[in-house]
Amino acid sequence: MSTLKKTGGYRLTDLPGSYSLFPRREDEWVSYRALLDAAEDEFFDLYIVVVDASVLQRNLLYLSQVLDLGKPLIVALTMTDICNIHGYRIDASRLSMVLGVPVVCVNPRRGFGMDEMDRVLALYNFGGGIEEKRSSFFEENELVTSAIKEVQGIYKDMRPYTAVHYLINHSRFKLTAEIHQGIKQINEKYALNHTQIQGADISSRYRKISGVVDAVVTKELIVKKERGWSERLDGIFLHRFWGTWVMLAVLFLMFQAVFWLADYPMSMIEGGFVLVSAWFSNMLPTGWFSDLLIDGVVAGLGGILVFVPQIMILFGMITFFEDTGYMARISFLTDRFMRKVGLNGKSVMPMISGFACAVPAIMSARNIENKKERLLTILTTPLMSCSARIPVYTILISLVIPKKLIFGVINLQGLVMLGLYMLGFVLALVLSAIFHVLIRLDEESFFILELPLFRVPRWKNIFITMIQKARIFVFDAGKVIMIISLLLWALSSFGPKKERDLIYETYEKNITLFPDSISHYEGVRNALLLESSWIGYLGKSIEPLISPLGFDWKIGIALITSFAAREVFVGTMATLYSVGDTNEEGTRLRDKMQAAVTVDGGPVYTLATGVSLMVFYVLAMQCMSTLAVVKRETGTWKWPTLQFVYMTLLAYVCSLLSYILLS
Repeated sequence: MSTLKKTGGYRLTDLPGSYSLFPRREDEWVSYRALLDAAEDEFFDLYIVVVDASVLQRNLLYLSQVLDLGKPLIVALTMTDICNIHGYRIDASRLSMVLGVPVVCVNPRRGFGMDEMDRVLALYNFGGGIEEKRSSFFEENELVTSAIKEVQGIYKDMRPYTAVHYLINHSRFKLTAEIHQGIKQINEKYALNHTQIQGADISSRYRKISGVVDAVVTKELIVKKERGWSERLDGIFLHRFWGTWVMLAVLFLMFQAVFWLADYPMSMIEGGFVLVSAWFSNMLPTGWFSDLLIDGVVAGLGGILVFVPQIMILFGMITFFEDTGYMARISFLTDRFMRKVGLNGKSVMPMISGFACAVPAIMSARNIENKKERLLTILTTPLMSCSARIPVYTILISLVIPKKLIFGVINLQGLVMLGLYMLGFVLALVLSAIFHVLIRLDEESFFILELPLFRVPRWKNIFITMIQKARIFVFDAGKVIMIISLLLWALSSFGPKKERDLIYETYEKNITLFPDSISHYEGVRNALLLESSWIGYLGKSIEPLISPLGFDWKIGIALITSFAAREVFVGTMATLYSVGDTNEEGTRLRDKMQAAVTVDGGPVYTLATGVSLMVFYVLAMQCMSTLAVVKRETGTWKWPTLQFVYMTLLAYVCSLLSYILLS
């Protein structure tokens, strides 16, 4: 269902879908409050109720309930093409007459009916209500009628069916304490049984809906009915054995493609920034401004744009599977397994969404009816590797994992990337099973999922999504990265004056005594200046804590800045290695990191260090936005605090074990 709000133009708000006006899930409560005028500061002029014609009887239940609220609305009738395939014809004009509201047949995928919808909207009297002859579906009994009249004594001109919902759910609305108490007394006076009222309402509606369906639906004679191609595909994708293997193969190919397809554009972007950096270095005079531009702005910007191809490819493939209907099949396939760890099939969708971003993924858990399963989903979804981790994984994999093919076709780096994603998913299931035992919250659990038909993807929609996600990454995450990159440049370029003057003094003496070793002493000087900067002092102070994991102080700085946004890791590395670089502006970041050495001359980024760092980023809670949304969704700081503590400890322990085993 969608709504339109007239604000000197029109604002469209897409509300969560529902099958009944008796909500169970958190997302259904959002739509419910909007319909009952109980949402905060949200009052709508017109409602557009989307009705699936292929399951007309089931969808008419919700529509009939909205009709009895007296809301101005238009019915958007979809899936009529599917009805035609199966030999059903729905008379939209007749349905409009029976219901007393406009009914428009639409197919947004093909643009069909949108002109007619625009025409109806243009003619519609926004804000004036509907005075058509509507069918009244609600049946009042004597007991409920008396209670309704008393509620109408509190709210003048309230419709009877609206009053029923205030009787049942007033505690979930933002009303004054006086009104809450008044409605509560009415409930007690008549000893109203809410469950009985709901059951009677639904039963009476289905009796009338059957008559409506008989009046508007005709079935043509079909000599031979073949199974649709969507049903035939489900024979493979939902097969008890093959379905699981197909799902694993799809995920495997997706992560292989992220590396394989993105390799060339990423190399081109890297090469472009190398040339830009070298050009600025040759054109600009030596000084703080050129350092700021090259080591701060260019290095930070390069750390952002180089990962755009991978982000676009990953989101493009996720959108492809959502658009075709395959994502819903993944939920169906995994339900039986997910129940063993305290979740259900609906938990898969937030988890898969978590591969994009944990914030909307956690919000999407509202469609899980069971409160305990919803809580477990919220607590474990941040373990899914979001898109912010892609830049971190990419740079580290390129440093410590050789670029080679297994059996001539399987990209080893892509395989490692898949392993990181699977690590987060597997540990999420293990922790869910543990929390399922520890958290005491018993409630009936069930899994209801409507599988959409397989459809040809909307390629335009996929392309638009790829562009949007890239723009969000560049402008939203990019702003954070650039700000932190410039701040890091300042902190790494300045420090206590006395110590830095001594370093410059020593450097001048050395090049005077050994003029042939300028390059060597310049490198030593820059390294000492970086360590004596403000950021160097901060990094050195935390180095004892992280050195058991194989991390040096520069990595420690990146861990700290990553709490603002994980993708800042790459921008941090770009700035730190540019500031400490020996006048090699034409070198790529991965080459600088590859050449980094420890005090004893060994490489900083060994296989053990690289894997340890990747494991840390898979498991650590380094996202303040996620913690904030968990607090909002759970209504307490208890669960985000638990989430932060357990994920940080888990990351530290697993990174430590990884480093010890691979050293």
